[in-house]
Amino acid sequence: MSQPVTFFAAQKRIYPRDIWGYYRKLKWLAMGLLLAVYYFAPWIRYDRGEHAPDQAILIDMPARRAYFFFIEIWPQEVFYITGLLILAAVGLFCVTSLLGRVWCGYACPQTVWTDLFIKVEDFLQGDRNARMKRDQGPWNFDKIWRKSLTHILWIFIGLATGGAWVFYFTDAPTLADQILHLDIPWSTADWILGLTASTYLMAGYAREQVCTYMCPYARFQSAMFDRDTLIIGYDKARGEPRQSHKQGESWEERGHCIDCNQCVAVCPMGIDIREGLQMECIACGLCIDACNGIMKKVGLPPGLIRYDTERNQLERSGAKAKAIIFKDRLRILRPRTLYYSAFLLVVGSVMMASIVTRAPFDLHVLHDRNPLFVHLASGAVRNSYTVKILNKLHDDHEFSLRILDLPEAELKIEGAGTPNADHLDVLADSVGQYRVLVTIPAGSIHANRQDVIFQLTDNFTQSSDINRTMFITKE
Repeated sequence: MSQPVTFFAAQKRIYPRDIWGYYRKLKWLAMGLLLAVYYFAPWIRYDRGEHAPDQAILIDMPARRAYFFFIEIWPQEVFYITGLLILAAVGLFCVTSLLGRVWCGYACPQTVWTDLFIKVEDFLQGDRNARMKRDQGPWNFDKIWRKSLTHILWIFIGLATGGAWVFYFTDAPTLADQILHLDIPWSTADWILGLTASTYLMAGYAREQVCTYMCPYARFQSAMFDRDTLIIGYDKARGEPRQSHKQGESWEERGHCIDCNQCVAVCPMGIDIREGLQMECIACGLCIDACNGIMKKVGLPPGLIRYDTERNQLERSGAKAKAIIFKDRLRILRPRTLYYSAFLLVVGSVMMASIVTRAPFDLHVLHDRNPLFVHLASGAVRNSYTVKILNKLHDDHEFSLRILDLPEAELKIEGAGTPNADHLDVLADSVGQYRVLVTIPAGSIHANRQDVIFQLTDNFTQSSDINRTMFITKE
C-alpha cells in the first residue's frame, strides 16, 4: 500500500542557544531602551494649561483628541495620522534598502518580546541542550515547577505589556490607582487581558512563525533590496570546503568553516545562513557573534559570517581571483535611497509646516436643508445655518461673526442667550455651535443662488477664518 502524500510538515520547535558578543550586546541595549520607552512614556508629564490633560503622550478617545507633547490632533485633522503612517512606512523602506532587516532584528515588538521570553526560559530551564533534553524527558517535579514558573513569568510580562498599552489611552496615574484597587472598567480590562493573551501566545509559542507566515514584511522585503543593501552573508570563497578541524591541523587547501553549526544553533529563526540569504532571516547578527567566537578559538580572523553587500561579495571573489587587495564598501547615496530620503523630507516638511502654521480655531458652516429658504412677508429671503466654531486653544475665547460682500444682509444668532454676533463665547478646547439666520432684502437678491462668505474673528488676537457657502432664494 502506498504511503499517503502529506503537503504540510509539523512545526519543529526551535531552541536558540544563548550567545554573547557584539551584536547580542547591541540587541540587549536596543531591548532595554525600547522597553523603557514603552513602559515609562505614559508617565511623562507636559503642562498644557488648566483645561487640558497633562500627560505628554495621550490618545483621549472620549474627548476624541490625540496629544503628543506640544502637538494636538483633532478628529478633523486625521490626515496628520495618515502622514505619520506614510512617513513610518517610507522610513522603513529607506532603512531596509540601506541596512536590510535591522528593524526585524532589533526593534520589532515581536523580536523584543520574544527575546525577553527566551531569556526567561533560558534562565529557568537551562541552556539549549538542557531545554531539549527536558522537553524530551518524562514529566517530573523538576520539569513541572520550571515550566510552571516560566509560564507564570510570561503571563506577568504579558500583563505588564497590556497594562502599559492602555496607559496611552487614559490618565496613567488614575488608571494605576484603579488597577491597585481592582476597580478597572471592563472596557479597559478587556484590552489588558486581550493584549496579555496575544503577547503570551505570540512571544511564547508562535515566535518565528509570526515573522515567517503572519508578517507581510518578510514577503516583500526583497523588492527593497539591491546589490548595495547590507545583509548578513557567508563568505563561501573563504569558508568552503567546510569540514571539521583538529588542533594542529593545517588550514591549507580547506575552508575556514569547521561545520560546527553554531550559527544555526543560535539563530532564532532556525535557518542556516551558509545556504545564502533567506526570507526567514531577520538580520539579528547572532550568527556573526557565534561564528566570530569560533574563529577566535581556532586562531582565525573574524568575519567568515558578517554584515555585507552582494556587490562586495561579487567584487571580493573577483579580487581574490586576480590576487588584488579588496576593501569593503557601503554605498549610502544611490538612486533608491535618494528617492526615499527626498520623499521623507518633502512629506515631513509639509506636515511640520502645516502644524506650525495651522490656525488656533476653525469655522465650519452647514446650510440647513429643511427648509432651504423662507420668503418673508416683506419680500426678503431668509436662510438658516448651523455654525460650528472649533477652539483649539486651552483658554476660553470670544469671537465675532459677520458676512462679507453682502452689506445689506442681516445676521441673527438664535438661542443660547447671545445678544449679537460680535460676542460668541467658546470654551477652551471645545466646539461652540450656534444657529445663525441670514436675511437678505428683496432688492439685494440677484440670483436663485449666490455665494455668501462667513468671517470669524478672534476678538483677542484679531486673527480670522472664512467659510464660503451658498445663499438660496429659489428652487
